[in-house]
Amino acid sequence: MSEEYSREVLGAKWEEFFSDFRYVPRIKAVADAYPDKRSLCVPFVDIDRYDSDFGAYLFHRPRTMLAAGEKQIREMLPTGSEGAEITLRIIDLPEDRHVDIRNIRSKHQGRFIAVTGLVKRVTEVRPRILDAVFECMRCGHQTIVQQEETMLREPLECSKESPDENGIIGCGRAAGSTSFKLVYERSTYIDAQKIELQELPEEMKGGAQPQSLTIQAEDDLTGDVQPGDRVKMNGILRSKLRDITRQRTTLFDIYLELNATEQLEPEYKELAISPEDAAKIKEMAADERIYAKIVQSISPTIYGLDVEKEALALQLFGGIHKEMPDGTKIRGDIHVLLVGDPGTAKSQLLRYITDLTPRGIYASGKSSTGAGLTATAIKDEFGEGRWTLEAGALVLSDKGIAAIDELDKMNDQDRSSMHEAMEQQTISVAKAGITATLQARCAVLGAANPKFGRFDPNVSIVEQINLPATLLSRFDLIFPISDIPDQNRDAMVASHILKSHLLGEALIQKKQKGSTSVSDEQFESIRASVVPAIEPELLRKYVSTARQVTPVMTPEAMEVLKSYYLSVRRGGGTQGGGERRASVPITARQLEAYIRLSEASAKIRLSETITAEDAERAKRIFREYMNRVIGLGREGEQFWDVDRVETGIPQSQRDEIMAIKEIIRDLQGTTVHGAPIADILEKAKARGMSEERVGELISMLQNRSGDILSRKSNHYSLAEMA
Repeated sequence: MSEEYSREVLGAKWEEFFSDFRYVPRIKAVADAYPDKRSLCVPFVDIDRYDSDFGAYLFHRPRTMLAAGEKQIREMLPTGSEGAEITLRIIDLPEDRHVDIRNIRSKHQGRFIAVTGLVKRVTEVRPRILDAVFECMRCGHQTIVQQEETMLREPLECSKESPDENGIIGCGRAAGSTSFKLVYERSTYIDAQKIELQELPEEMKGGAQPQSLTIQAEDDLTGDVQPGDRVKMNGILRSKLRDITRQRTTLFDIYLELNATEQLEPEYKELAISPEDAAKIKEMAADERIYAKIVQSISPTIYGLDVEKEALALQLFGGIHKEMPDGTKIRGDIHVLLVGDPGTAKSQLLRYITDLTPRGIYASGKSSTGAGLTATAIKDEFGEGRWTLEAGALVLSDKGIAAIDELDKMNDQDRSSMHEAMEQQTISVAKAGITATLQARCAVLGAANPKFGRFDPNVSIVEQINLPATLLSRFDLIFPISDIPDQNRDAMVASHILKSHLLGEALIQKKQKGSTSVSDEQFESIRASVVPAIEPELLRKYVSTARQVTPVMTPEAMEVLKSYYLSVRRGGGTQGGGERRASVPITARQLEAYIRLSEASAKIRLSETITAEDAERAKRIFREYMNRVIGLGREGEQFWDVDRVETGIPQSQRDEIMAIKEIIRDLQGTTVHGAPIADILEKAKARGMSEERVGELISMLQNRSGDILSRKSNHYSLAEMA
């Protein structure tokens, strides 16, 4: 800055600015609404239009500039509002004044800057002392000390130069010769809150760890934001000496003294897309092989898993969030769970997806601490003794994908919150006086391991995973990934892995020596098999563009969806001549998942309509999931039983349970101790149940559900009859 302004000149220029740009009526309006309204917001463009040098001075001398503006506002207050303390807030800073959190340097210290990010956590709003009144314990003289730092400053002496408001003249003693008492009721306070702002996931390079910045908010800016909010914050970058075990260091911690907060648009934010990118995206959308290319671009170093990769591709693009006229909201995000044997590349798939999606967060259900996967209120060093509301992975990945590894090992608090997060897409926190509802509008990609090491296709998935059936039923698609020895497939997997390693070795050798011992022809052949069909950065931009498309179902697509749903439902009906209710193949919840998959298929083509082809693609993937998890695919779709996931108890098992209870009811009156086991086994055998199966069912009814009691060894009676 070549030009410096005196306080008088600054005051005169602010007065001229407020008059020329018609801010006088606005000042009066704020004064009339005081103290409910205490801020005057001024867009920077107005200051720049008035005088560009004056505007530039704000960035270099912000404290002086803002203080002069607020002083001038006080002088322009209408009669009767003289005591109003109105804060001047500058909004809409130009792009060249925006600084990425990771790019903040010492040159920005003391400057007025704007930062954009995701609110990671916030403390409780508590009063901070502004002007502390101290009373000398020797003479009673009161001294006012302005407080600017976090540590309370006491007077250095009891001043005897002038009397205080009570007319008492100080004794002149130094702080070491007297003591001072803080007069709480005469001191002035201001609301204060500490905020942690984290980089936006979509603005980071794939795999990079987010950096954060501490924000100090005061007065009417407190309580404005919640964890998960995407905001732009303007303020003065300040620093304070880092205190390490009460020893001074040469290092400083930085924080932003907040002046104004601006909420970012809630809609899915686009990545920066150049005209060249736009042309490529348009060309890709018209490509008939776009689906195959996207599948080939998902973790190409992993061999096979084509159905799973196609499902993950649909999850990347997602369905459509809908709000009905009655206020009911229907989620558009697709939840996918991978359940697999060890070494089946589940974690690698999760990490790859989070790198591809513009808003992806990877977390582990086992190692998450603090806020865990959802959100919580905690006391930690950041809050300096105050309660802090901290967002977990699901809140931070709002409008994106939360990839959660080892989902079966999450803590009890997360487990209870996940139900709400996956269906209502909100997370409610009520703890230590903090009550908040946070947005968690994200797709969940989970990975879990079977309890007993390997997945058994003959056992219900609910019995094999340490997750409640109510949570499993929230997933639109569940794919078991089994490692079954197969000579031909094993040979292809081994060949693919070896080629991947050979390519990695050749690339390093080429980088170090400028050439490689692998022939050019072999090098290109191997490279083609493990390189994504679409560059990851371009695919991220394609996903970002496609997610903003809102296709509508055609009559043909609706007919495919409806007829398939009805045909599968007809497979349930009744069995045994209508005597007993058969299994429920699918419910309306699965139909909604089917619709979401169709919507995602249309988005991949950037299409404005959902065609019958999209519905057929969704049907193929949906059928694969149903056959693997909730049905006996080898016997046909008519034997699907959604209760295997919805309740953890298939209809066949429920029929067996009802039969055992019926037998016990008939026999329990034959002895005073209840139905003898020998008689139960005899009647159960007549109904086609083995002795081993009867033992399992009795154990379940006695120990798990408590439906039967045993007053004497090997004698049982119904609890409801006891």
